[in-house]
Amino acid sequence: MRLPCASFPSLRDAIDAGETPSAHWIGAEHRIALGDLLRGSAITSGAEDLRGRSVLIASSDPFLVALALIELDGLVRRITLYPPDLTLKHLAYVMRFAEVDAVVSDGRFLSGASIGAAQHALCTPRLVSRLPAGQERLPTEWVLLTSGTTGRPKMVLHTLATLTPTPLSQGEGWGVRMANASHTGVIWGTFYDIRRYGGLQIYLRAVLTRSSLLLTGPQEPVASFLRRAGEAGVTHISGTPSHWRRALMSLEAGCIAPRYIRLSGEIADQGILNSLHSFYPDAEISHAFATTEAGVAFDVRDGLSGFPTRMLTDTSGVDLKVVDATLRIRSGRTAQRYLGEHPAALKDSEGFVDTGDVLQLRDGRYHFQGRRDGVINVGGLKVYPEEVEAVLNRHPQVRLSLVKSKKNPITGALVVAEVLLKAPYPPEGEQARELQQAIKRFCRELLAPHQVPTAIRFVPALAISETGKLVRHHA
Repeated sequence: MRLPCASFPSLRDAIDAGETPSAHWIGAEHRIALGDLLRGSAITSGAEDLRGRSVLIASSDPFLVALALIELDGLVRRITLYPPDLTLKHLAYVMRFAEVDAVVSDGRFLSGASIGAAQHALCTPRLVSRLPAGQERLPTEWVLLTSGTTGRPKMVLHTLATLTPTPLSQGEGWGVRMANASHTGVIWGTFYDIRRYGGLQIYLRAVLTRSSLLLTGPQEPVASFLRRAGEAGVTHISGTPSHWRRALMSLEAGCIAPRYIRLSGEIADQGILNSLHSFYPDAEISHAFATTEAGVAFDVRDGLSGFPTRMLTDTSGVDLKVVDATLRIRSGRTAQRYLGEHPAALKDSEGFVDTGDVLQLRDGRYHFQGRRDGVINVGGLKVYPEEVEAVLNRHPQVRLSLVKSKKNPITGALVVAEVLLKAPYPPEGEQARELQQAIKRFCRELLAPHQVPTAIRFVPALAISETGKLVRHHA
């Protein structure tokens, strides 16, 4: 059975399709039955007062964001999601160029910040009586924020149609075969915050299939989330490769027994795919390629890193091509445009988005080398940090690595690496030097000389951003 998202003018209508859903949304502190959202409102002043406005949602708790989205989609003309890791110094800029005239918050996230003349509405986990909708649903625009090169966030304009697959059941890699997934016992979970594209995809999937969903709490530790996921019986769960490496390092990794695991947001190298297959042998594991601008392009389910060349031509509903070694995407899930001061063109004249992700063709399969703007120039030779990290992470004693550049007066830059070992305590002295040399020898067997790290430093931890990605910086 197929369920085109175009069947529903809003998320609330999707929940209200057919019999009352039995699913629940579960936050770190709150839980709510999906059916209760049809009878109550999380916005204390009444959501109808916000009809037709451009609304910014800012909350310290993703659970409240999940409730507010149901209230606002189809009611307001535009929703802007303010992510928790974006400092409030950008608030005025975002409000100006998203034309925000109303703010929905929990009263804490924006404490002390000025919202000017914008109307303010409070959102709480305790539902109040809901007034019946007085008018038809509006076509709501969605604004997602992503990191920009100038320090200011990029503001990407979507619609519900571009954020969701059409038809909904398209793509077996999502692990849901039926339109009403609640009848299949599916319980979704995601390490992502739902205000970012990766998390929003899982949220929308749960809403449109009327499924249960486990949400992360504010700055919740991985161990806590895994415990709650086990208690909730999560069956389908997503995150970045860095999320999953941290999960596998946790004693609570065994709390969950998922049927489906999805990776996205970073390059899924063979090391993390093998580790997940070994730890969760009964799970279907896929890794997807998606960007906030281009949407979800494809997912790979054969257990191998990269993707087969046939996917360039055989991926339904998406046009893919490789130009100057970078992946270009055109589909119905591509965003409309950028907002902001002097916005760049999001698409080229043919409607393709240049992802900036560099590919290399090997043995009938494309492999991601890294970001075009993240290349290290070693004496005129290009080094992609992600490509070197993929090799380092394959070493049997390495859990995770971060490759970066170090300035050098002769070559311009050198490749260096910080390495997190699987052992709880890294070796010291002569043992540490021997292991560093062993890892370098391992790299020399698989990499060109200019790609091999000139220095390896063992570290107790590597920083992971709120988006679930490695924090990259230059030495």
